[in-house]
Amino acid sequence: MAGKMRDASYRSIAVAATFSPRFLQVLAEARRVRDRFEATLSFIYVGKRDAATQRKFAEAWKTLQLPADSVVHYEEGDPAASILAAARKNQVELLIAGALEKAAVHRQFLGNVARRLLREGTCSVMLFTKPELEPKPLRHIVFIAEYSEHAQRAFQRTLQLAEGEKSERLYVIRNYTTFDRARARRRGKNPRSTARTLDEEEKALQDFVLAAGATPVPVETRLIRGNTGFAASDFVQAVEADLLVVPLESKATGEAKLPRQSAWITDVIPCNLWVVR
Repeated sequence: MAGKMRDASYRSIAVAATFSPRFLQVLAEARRVRDRFEATLSFIYVGKRDAATQRKFAEAWKTLQLPADSVVHYEEGDPAASILAAARKNQVELLIAGALEKAAVHRQFLGNVARRLLREGTCSVMLFTKPELEPKPLRHIVFIAEYSEHAQRAFQRTLQLAEGEKSERLYVIRNYTTFDRARARRRGKNPRSTARTLDEEEKALQDFVLAAGATPVPVETRLIRGNTGFAASDFVQAVEADLLVVPLESKATGEAKLPRQSAWITDVIPCNLWVVR
């Protein structure tokens, strides 16, 4: 069944560009995302604007067939702070960067700059662990669901990307812990309790998906049994996900702390990551 039109596009996307060995690959991934959301794409560069820098950008734009008049926002100073400042100043809605991960004990740990972009950013952030000049399709996507209006909007955006990528499967997951089960058993003593049994949680997750409307992308709901967020990380790796999506709602104070069961993503990144603010 054809999906309904989704008004979930980003208007302004920027890529944190560094002249690293993966410079062109990160730009190619950003171009792909720009096309999926039909957004404008600009670049954030931490360093001086000089002839050599402008020449490198011009060569990159020619190689990737990007507009010759593409905008570069130049900043100087601490890399993470400068990137975040440029994103805020230019009202960027989605910031794209390389993950700069480090491998250790079968897990990928985020580099310091990427970790700060996730923790301190005020816009959505998408990190690519292994960017490629010819981006591979995002075949399997995992979305960590929260029951909120923001999460529902984030899911709409995820569906738009998945439909554009012709993804083979979109997994919508939630953790269900022994603590959740214990709360559900005790809720008779607390009429205000929102705790759900396993069956009720499964239905709530299915209702969350159905609320988004029809989509041509196969969607599968899963409750992940585990007491830590790493159970979700293990699931992401088990299904060979190409992208993990985490909705993150900013509070009135401007803070946007990750849900307890998702906090692990600021340290460990099992695949490409998209935090939707």
